[in-house]
Amino acid sequence: METSISDLTQTIAEESALVNETISEISKVIIGQKALIQRLVIAILTNGHVLVEGVPGLAKTLAVKTLAASVATSFMRIQFTPDLLPADILGTRIYRPESGQFEVKKGPIFSNIILADEINRAPAKVQSAMLEAMQERQVTIGENTFILEDPFLVMATQNPIEQEGTYPLPEAQVDRFMFKVKIDYPGKAEEAEIVKKMAVGRVPSVRAVLSPDMIKTMRRHVQQVYLDDKLLHYIVDLVSITRHPSDYGLDINNLIHHGASPRAGIFLALAARGCAYMEGRAFVTPQDVKTMAPDVFRHRIILSYEAEAEEMTPDDVIARILETVEVP
Repeated sequence: METSISDLTQTIAEESALVNETISEISKVIIGQKALIQRLVIAILTNGHVLVEGVPGLAKTLAVKTLAASVATSFMRIQFTPDLLPADILGTRIYRPESGQFEVKKGPIFSNIILADEINRAPAKVQSAMLEAMQERQVTIGENTFILEDPFLVMATQNPIEQEGTYPLPEAQVDRFMFKVKIDYPGKAEEAEIVKKMAVGRVPSVRAVLSPDMIKTMRRHVQQVYLDDKLLHYIVDLVSITRHPSDYGLDINNLIHHGASPRAGIFLALAARGCAYMEGRAFVTPQDVKTMAPDVFRHRIILSYEAEAEEMTPDDVIARILETVEVP
C-alpha cells in the first residue's frame, strides 16, 4: 500500500507541474484573475462546469479561449441572445430531397470547450436546452441521441442581474455548474500591465501543453487523491448546515430560503481533490475544502427576502458557516 501511495504522489507531482505550466501559458494572456484560471483548470480536471459573473470587459471570454488553446481541444463560442433557439445550440434535422432522408446537422455544442457567452440574455427555454448536455454529456436531436466530446467543459458567463436585458437562470440549470466565480475589476498594477500588453493590438501566443488524452489520465489520478473520512464528514456538515443551521447553533434560519443540494457535497469533494492535485499532493487538507467551498456554494444558497433587505450576499452566509463548522 505504501508503494502505491508513493507512486501516486510521484505521478501527481509530475502531472501537477504540467498543470502549472498550463496556467503559466494562460497567464501570458490573462493578467490577474488567478482564481478564475485555477477554477477553470480544476473544472476540466474534474469534469465540471463553470459559471462566471462579472461586468463586461473583464476578459471572461478571453480566459476560456486561452484555456482551449493551452489544452489543444476544439472550442466553440455561443452568443446567447433573446432570439436564440434551442436548435441553434444543439443542432437539428434537415431533409435532403435527393435522398429522401433526414440528416442530422450538429450544433456548436459538439465541441470540447464551450463558451456560453452572456447566458442570462436568453430566455429559459434556451437555457434549458443545455441541461441534458451539461449533466448527461449527451444531446438528443429528434429520435437520435449523441454522446458529446470528452473532455467537455461549459464555461458560461453572465452579467449581473441588475444589468438591463438579463434573465435569472433556472435553479436546476445553475446547480449543474460546479463553480460560480465572481470576478471584479483588476488592481491598478494589473490594469497597467493589461493596457501595456493589449493596447499594442497583439495578443501573446499560447502553446498547447495538455491534450485530451492527458486530461483523461489526470482525471483518474485526481479521483485517487486521498480524502479522509473526517474531511468527508466535514464536507457533509458544511452542506447540511445550509439546510438546518440551528442544528449547529447558527441562528441564520431567517436568512436562507433554500440550502445547498447533495450535488454541492459531491462537487466540493471533487474540487478539494483537484485543489490538492494542482499543488502536487496526493491527499486533501481542510484548507483545500475551505478554499473551494465559496465557489461551490455561492450559487446553491438561495437567500431569503430578509437577507436581501439587509444587503447580505451568499458569501456573507458562507463565511459564517465556515466559521461555525468545526474543522477536523
